[in-house]
Amino acid sequence: MPDLIARLLYALATLVGGLPLPAMRGLASLAGRCMRLAGSRESRVALRNLELAYPELSPEERDALHRAVLRTTALQALETLRLWTRPHRENLRRLREQHGVGLFDAALAGGRGLIVCAPHYGNWELLNQWLAARTPISILYRAPESQVGEAFLRLVRAGVPDRVRQVRAEGPAVRQLWKTLKEGGVVGILPDQQPKAGDGEFAPFFGMPALTMTLVSRLAERTGATVLFAYCERIGDGPDFALRIEPAHPAIADTDLVRATTALNAGVEHIARRDPAQYQWTYKRYKARPPGTGEDNPYADLERRR
Repeated sequence: MPDLIARLLYALATLVGGLPLPAMRGLASLAGRCMRLAGSRESRVALRNLELAYPELSPEERDALHRAVLRTTALQALETLRLWTRPHRENLRRLREQHGVGLFDAALAGGRGLIVCAPHYGNWELLNQWLAARTPISILYRAPESQVGEAFLRLVRAGVPDRVRQVRAEGPAVRQLWKTLKEGGVVGILPDQQPKAGDGEFAPFFGMPALTMTLVSRLAERTGATVLFAYCERIGDGPDFALRIEPAHPAIADTDLVRATTALNAGVEHIARRDPAQYQWTYKRYKARPPGTGEDNPYADLERRR
């Protein structure tokens, strides 16, 4: 039954993803305004994150960025439906620019394994498709709570047969990823998700401590794998993109996990600052607070409003 429902959802996604591009952009603008007017969870969380990350902005500047973030969030969702339901070869033609591919090719040729850090910036689903077209890859993902959601994700991310292996972010995942890297393979990780307690360190992100995963750093330090940041940045109003691949700072593999996670967050922040509207600000990145500081969850009052 979950597989059947997932296929029905896929059919619906195909219809929405097939909208003409001007209609898609108009729908994204409307959805952004509706989220803002309705005070949706996404709107409230994004605004709080912008208050925390950009305290120097005037209310008018933050308000303008907030509107842009909500519109881009909606546009990214609609673009993703389009990418999931169209041939990958067609999707990849939307990459009008490609930068740093030589770094990627050199890391593959080096045979020491490659960790691709893909922040929630631009469109990471298009990046997944580009990676799958270049090499077999194991992608770490956080499984949805429902069986239908799991079946749907596996359906839309199937990619090229035998080239995409989806690894659930659970206990055995570290062993699977370590084995892939030791064999010279490629691993894809979204580095800006808050880990479970005990699986991270607090490191600055936009000037504020954020619980940050140590997985990337531990894998890099123990396997000697190369770490690269990669993202597909929207050009103009879409759906055209620029692929950008950049080296990570060597400190990302430091045995001092605070120093390593600080380097990881600095890399993500550098990318997010390129165009803040393209970053995913609807995620509660600062929910966990450093123990012993007495700091409150900055989203607590938002949760009480539900």
